[in-house]
Amino acid sequence: MAGRQVLSIAFAWLGARRAVMAVATLAALSTPVHAADAVHLLLDWIPTGEHAAYFAGWEKGFWADEGVDITVSRGYGSGDTVAKLAGGAADFGVADIAAVMTARARTGAPVKTISAVYTHSPHSLFVLASSGIENFKGLEGKKIGITPGNSHKLYFPKVAERSGTDPEKIVWVNTDASAMAAMLIAGRLDAAPFYSVHHYYQNKAAQSAGEEIVVLPFEAVGFAIYSASLATTDAMLAEKPDLVKRFLAGAWRSFDWAKDNQQEACELHVKKNPEVDLDDCQGSLKATMGFVFNEHAQKTGPGRLDPERLQFTWDVVAEAQELDGSWDYKQAVDTGHLP
Repeated sequence: MAGRQVLSIAFAWLGARRAVMAVATLAALSTPVHAADAVHLLLDWIPTGEHAAYFAGWEKGFWADEGVDITVSRGYGSGDTVAKLAGGAADFGVADIAAVMTARARTGAPVKTISAVYTHSPHSLFVLASSGIENFKGLEGKKIGITPGNSHKLYFPKVAERSGTDPEKIVWVNTDASAMAAMLIAGRLDAAPFYSVHHYYQNKAAQSAGEEIVVLPFEAVGFAIYSASLATTDAMLAEKPDLVKRFLAGAWRSFDWAKDNQQEACELHVKKNPEVDLDDCQGSLKATMGFVFNEHAQKTGPGRLDPERLQFTWDVVAEAQELDGSWDYKQAVDTGHLP
């Protein structure tokens, strides 16, 4: 009799436990799952290999892990990206910090840089090895290609000043951006302005024509200014600071992973952008990582800005764009949400 009572108690306990578990399961199923925040990231240009980290991070789900439903699309220049951010056409953007500063100083655009990407500018001149040009000194009388509003021309006087060249004696040749490399390779230009991260695929075209392209980086003469950055709006910073933090966490996880997994990163990039050749992506991504991860970045921390270099960046931008140098450029920057 006692045994039956024990069994009855035991079965009653198991029944009650199952009932509790069933209720808990139903409660869990009925609890609403919060959707990830939909975010549009607008690039500064076409998705070449320098942007592989963004697309790889998207494919790997690094933003999804942060509750961010990311979409990445091509841009049409940093100035256009800043304007579209200000107008609400995107939530975050990749834009040169010079474009952010200029737009805010000139028109009051409510956009801020929230993270450095390139610790120094990839501005450079491409020349042919057969030209005999080895540095910026002695370029007087040489024909250098340029496109309207190209920042290379705006910054070149500072480079010339540091290298002993008279910038007033340069022969600037206006041309279409898509024709620039071909004109250089054909010898119709002595030099052409490009970002050094684009050397691999431009040099591939030169080699097929029996030539070789040599890079003359502006940074080689001490022209070290910040360049590509991540940006967002004042409203996003004020109203959704947690989303800004999560976006940046996903971005920097993407950069870190792409640095150590460059081939896979490019395979994922090409999956998203089949018009890009795998080897071109790898060449560009390898060069890009040198601007993101370097000795300067180790000193400041990922995405953070050194006050001295930031001041120099503003001084150069203000002079090149004829802006009021006394304007408080720090209002164009907010890196307080970095991981």
